[in-house]
Amino acid sequence: MSDHDDRAVASTRTLDLLVSALIFLFGTLVVYDSWRIGAGWADDGPRSGYFPFYVGLLICGSSVATFVRGMRDTKGKGKAFVTFGQLRMIMSMLVPTVIYVVLIRYLGIYVASTLFIALFMIWLGKYGWFKTALVSAGTSVVFFLLFEVWFHVPLPKGPLEAALGLN
Repeated sequence: MSDHDDRAVASTRTLDLLVSALIFLFGTLVVYDSWRIGAGWADDGPRSGYFPFYVGLLICGSSVATFVRGMRDTKGKGKAFVTFGQLRMIMSMLVPTVIYVVLIRYLGIYVASTLFIALFMIWLGKYGWFKTALVSAGTSVVFFLLFEVWFHVPLPKGPLEAALGLN
C-alpha cells in the first residue's frame, strides 16, 4: 500500500457532524409533514400526525445532541474515519452494486444477477470462466424456479425472458 492509501479521506468528527446534520434534516421533514397532516388532538383521539410529530422531535433532539457532542470532540478531529485505501475497497463493492440495481430495470433480475455474480467471481474471486458460468447461471435458474415457478412471485424480467416467453 502506498502512503496515499493511508491518508484519511475524512475524520470521525467531520462525519459525525455531517450525519447528525442530515438526520436533523430528516427529523425536520418528519415534524413538518406530521404538522401538515395534523399533529394535534381531535375529539376522538390523536390525529394521524400526532405520534410521528413527537418521534420527529426526538430525532431532531438526538441529532442536536450528537452534533454538540461532535463539536466538543477534540480527539475525533484527527482520528481517521476512512482512509483512501479503505474507501477504494468500499467503492469496489458499491459501484458494481449500484450498476446491478440499475441493470435490473433494463435486463431483468435474472440476467443482471447472472452478470453481477459472474463479475465478482472473475474480478474478486479469480475463478475460471467455466466455474463462473456454471455458478452464475445456475444461481439464476434456481432463483427463477424458486420464485416464479414454485412460489408464483413475479420478479422483474427483461428482454431475454420476453424472447423466451417467460413473462
